Amino acid sequence: MVYAVAMKTIAHFEKALGREAMWADHDPAGGQKGQFLQRLRVHPHALRAANAFYSPAKKALLFGYFRAGTDGLHVPGSTVFSCLSSDIVAHETAHALLDGMHSRFIEPTHPDGLAFHEAFADIVAIFQHFTLPEVLKHQIAQTQGDLSKTNLLAELAQEFGRATGCRRALRSALGTKPDPEALRTIVEPHARGSILVAAMFDAFLKIYQRRAQRVIGLATQGSGVLPPGALTPNLVDALAQEAAKTALHFLNASIRALDYCPPVDINFGDFLRALITADADLVPSDARGYRIAIVDAFRDRGIFPDGVRNLSEESLLWPSCGYSASWFIEELRTELLKIQYAASRAERWERSRDLRAWLHDRLAQEPNQDLEDFSSATGLVLGSKKLSGLHRSGANHSPVFEVHVLREARRAAPDGSIRNQVIVSLTQKRIIPAGHGLPEFKFRGGATLIVDLDSLSLKYCISKRIDDDVRLARQLSFLRDGLPPAIRAAFFGNSQTSKYFEPLAMLHSGDWQETSYAD
Repeated sequence: MVYAVAMKTIAHFEKALGREAMWADHDPAGGQKGQFLQRLRVHPHALRAANAFYSPAKKALLFGYFRAGTDGLHVPGSTVFSCLSSDIVAHETAHALLDGMHSRFIEPTHPDGLAFHEAFADIVAIFQHFTLPEVLKHQIAQTQGDLSKTNLLAELAQEFGRATGCRRALRSALGTKPDPEALRTIVEPHARGSILVAAMFDAFLKIYQRRAQRVIGLATQGSGVLPPGALTPNLVDALAQEAAKTALHFLNASIRALDYCPPVDINFGDFLRALITADADLVPSDARGYRIAIVDAFRDRGIFPDGVRNLSEESLLWPSCGYSASWFIEELRTELLKIQYAASRAERWERSRDLRAWLHDRLAQEPNQDLEDFSSATGLVLGSKKLSGLHRSGANHSPVFEVHVLREARRAAPDGSIRNQVIVSLTQKRIIPAGHGLPEFKFRGGATLIVDLDSLSLKYCISKRIDDDVRLARQLSFLRDGLPPAIRAAFFGNSQTSKYFEPLAMLHSGDWQETSYAD
């Protein structure tokens, strides 16, 4: 069962991303020093505990098992296996896939950081419910087609939750009214992440209800009022089809948006902008109002991106990159041929690593003025600019940076056209003293470059500037005051301790204590 659900989750990612999925490299530092990971290890009976988690250090999914209490569902004292919950398997697999795409997201640099990891995994698990036809039809019939009522589709790990004493599902996307102020006070990652999950499900419900009204209108000869009693099988089937189509669109859009996120210091507002930009890039005409529904739902939950003047679609789109970068894009397209004809995932990874090294050298050797202009566009320091804590190397004392990711994407639009892109992530770090008795820490900057191979242009440059003093101050405040002692100690520990840092295991075991930290 674990294998089947994990493979189904991987298939959804690969379809949405337009490429093969890759796991995070063996080397926790990533970049060009990592080693290829052929397989994610999966241990269905890993630990005797009411827990399950993805381990970035072991590159494995670890599922626990425990004795049931008196929950009214299980025989008291019987064994409950978390690996038998498809929700938990999908959730943990999504953690691993997200870490394979953005290994820096696991670092607790922002109140939204680990919360985003948890929320995104929940979003994947919830929307995968709608790919189960019999379950979907059963819940449509039971709720009379109104999915805003309490239903299993919006709940995660119901059996596991009851067995651990929650008396309900582990988490639910329903049941909380929108509160624009909640993000100011809620820090615990699961609780904070549930705000993002609820926003996505609110948007889904709005679109589903709109599509369902048309079906119900046809079934009721235009009255829109269902007669008392059970829905007819044909109406259940029609509503289930509408729900499945809508959920699949939201699932694909959520996964696709990961390519449009900055490579470091993620927050919910960044994800909103990535969602809108990725969807508009593939489907320019929002005929069904998906993007409007998403923006409305995020606004109702108090999720606002930094640096936008309003919440119109035009403002939320990542701005087009004003820098052409023609000096490396044409060469990049030629070099990509080496990846396209790779015979295996391992060979594709090796050629991608070589291409990252080529691009790194190409950027480092560019004439000074072009490099300065490129630095300005990406928010990194690649030229002669002085910046405290920035490591330099070589005879020329060049700033150290890494080409963190270089991957292709071939996505099919609804009209049948293909979008050919290359996703490049550049990252850089500064070593900053933390003060207050804490050792120094790594402050990262980075940029995601979306290269359009059809037009040979640099379409987007999505950056978190390395010289952003406001972001640095906010991150430092969070590291000092917003982290629980266990996670702060691991994050600020020595290199050997940090190598085995297991933040997701800590979160799932309840080591995060609620605080009153606010941005």
